[in-house]
Order: sequence, then C-alpha cells, then structure tokens
Amino acid sequence: MSRRDEIRTSVRSTALGGVMAALAVVIMCLGGMIPLATFVCPVLCMLLLQFVFRLCGRRIGWAWYAAVAILSMLMGPDKEGAAFFVFIGYYPLVKPKLDKLPLAWLWKLLLFNIAILIMYWILINLLGMAALAAEFKEMGMVLLLITLVLGNVTFILLDKILVRRFRRK
Repeated sequence: MSRRDEIRTSVRSTALGGVMAALAVVIMCLGGMIPLATFVCPVLCMLLLQFVFRLCGRRIGWAWYAAVAILSMLMGPDKEGAAFFVFIGYYPLVKPKLDKLPLAWLWKLLLFNIAILIMYWILINLLGMAALAAEFKEMGMVLLLITLVLGNVTFILLDKILVRRFRRK
C-alpha cells in the first residue's frame, strides 16, 4: 500500500468515525425522551462503536468512544444513560481481549457488575442524584437485585449480538 493510499484510508476512517460519533451523540440525546431509552440508547451506541472499531481500527475506536462519552455527558439530557455509556460503552473495544482469557464469561460479568456498581455509587454519592437514590430506596433490595440480574442477562445478550453480528470472515 502506497503512502497516498494510507493517507486516503486514514482520512476515510476519521471521517467515518466523525459521522458515526455525531449519530451516536444524537442517539444519546434521544435517551431523555423515553424512560426505557436510558439503557437502550447506550447499547445502540455500543453497536455503532463495534461498527467503527471493525471498519476504522482500535485507535479511532477509542477516540470515538471518548468523544461520544464526553459529548453525551455534556449535551445529553439523561445523565444516567450517559454515565452508563461512560462506564460500560467501551466494552466492544475490550471484548476481543476478554474473549481470549480463560473463563472469559466470568471476567466479562465481573467487569460489567463492577462498572455498574461504581457508576451508581458515583451518581448517588458524589454527584448527588437524590432522585436516583429515592428511586432505589422506593424499589427495595429485592427489586434492586432483580434489576441487577436482568442487567446481567441483557449484558450477556449484548455480548452474543456482538459476536454474531460482527464476526470477521
């Protein structure tokens, strides 16, 4: 590949990454309109990240993730959804490394649960989201545990979608 072709490929990858990042920020901004979208929009953005990662490479993938995470936190009306993307949105980038580990499913679930628990601790204790704390108090411990289990099931399904949909040929 000539130097000119390398530059052209780099420019195309950067442009594609920028357009996809803009689309992801729009999706994240839509998350504040529908209550269920708090978790759906970040997952859709993770699917976009997988697409960017496969077409543009790891370096642009990480830059894309950082740009979308920062812009979502600044511009997104749903801070819980934006925080969810910040804490777990990078998963498509680290998934290939985790897949190579023994007991990969255990490491993946550990990553997800630790990230989610830290995220909610920061949202409630450091950022003072009193409404979120009141919602958790109202739900009760049993319902919180059921929600965490459902989150794990959803994460496993996301992992399966990333494998099936974007497997290299």
